Amino acid sequence: MGLFDKIRGELIDIIEWTDSSPNTLVWRFPRHNNEIKNGAQLTVREGQTAVFIDEGTIADVFGPGMYDLETENLPILSTLKGWKHGFESPFKAEVYFVNMRQFTDQKWGTKNPVTMRDPEFGPVRVRAFGTYAMRVADPGTFLKEIVGTDGHFTTEDVTDQVRNVLVSRFSDAMASSGIPVLDMAANYDELGNTLGDRVSDDMAGYGIQVTTLLVENISLPPAVEEALDKRTSMGVIGDLDRYQKFQTAEAIGDMAKQDGGGGGMMAGGMGAGMGFAMANQIGNQMSQPTQGQAPAQGGAAPPPLPQSPKFFAAIGGQQAGPFDAAALAQQIASGAVTRETLVWTDGMADWAAAGSVDAVASMFGSTPPPLPGS
Repeated sequence: MGLFDKIRGELIDIIEWTDSSPNTLVWRFPRHNNEIKNGAQLTVREGQTAVFIDEGTIADVFGPGMYDLETENLPILSTLKGWKHGFESPFKAEVYFVNMRQFTDQKWGTKNPVTMRDPEFGPVRVRAFGTYAMRVADPGTFLKEIVGTDGHFTTEDVTDQVRNVLVSRFSDAMASSGIPVLDMAANYDELGNTLGDRVSDDMAGYGIQVTTLLVENISLPPAVEEALDKRTSMGVIGDLDRYQKFQTAEAIGDMAKQDGGGGGMMAGGMGAGMGFAMANQIGNQMSQPTQGQAPAQGGAAPPPLPQSPKFFAAIGGQQAGPFDAAALAQQIASGAVTRETLVWTDGMADWAAAGSVDAVASMFGSTPPPLPGS
């Protein structure tokens, strides 16, 4: 091989980029100290732009197509080099291929909660995340402001900066939207459009365009969400008083199903007593006039019936009760409470035998005296 053939072999004849990676934004054509000869062929595929840089200055930009690199096709570079009569000798220039397609499914989200003033809850902290799509809108600006001299620039090299801009503008978009937190789920599209408009100027300064911006979720702190869940549960329950009565009735039914041994009898007695008390309470409420209803004929409604005292009893060495009259009668009938059983109620100084307490002794019935001479 002669010297001329060796020199000719070091010159570049074809300049192209076959992109097979999913995330490459900019790729610099490898020169390896080779020079581009006059008449070399440049191939720029769809979705690409080729940028020629001479000594740090953008010289020429080529869109999709095939080009023979001659003087008339390199007007700016020819002017920079001062080739007034064309050139036959090789020239040196860095060639950067810029990927112009959209890069979708890029993630963004708030690292820390954003504080905003909600019209219903007052100051609240919210988090948000979503996705966006971007592309290079101005290859020259993108190379100068972001890429620099990086020979292989990927989406990961710029997404952090884009994410920071999105998050910084998110709080402004939330505050100016005037949308309550509870209504934001129905306005994600509006928030995404507002946020996209706010970041468009910032992205243009980098030569980037955010083509799509989606808000996928806006969440409150766990404690606030828990309080909202409780509030929702209250709304589902409705009338809390009726719900408590229903729960009590269910508990009575469960106790009534228990059987066997003294414990079952005791549970049955307590259940019966609670049932009687519940029946009396419901009966009293049904007999009372509802709001807006006139009282029964004959004047004002009678006062509620006096409540009998409730007694505690020492059963099996353990304190049980309190029992109202009906429940205590059940305990006496079952044999759990005898005349010797200690009982106590409000107003008594100390425990006393059931047979010595008038209100309880009457529940045992009459017992004949012993026979004479016995």
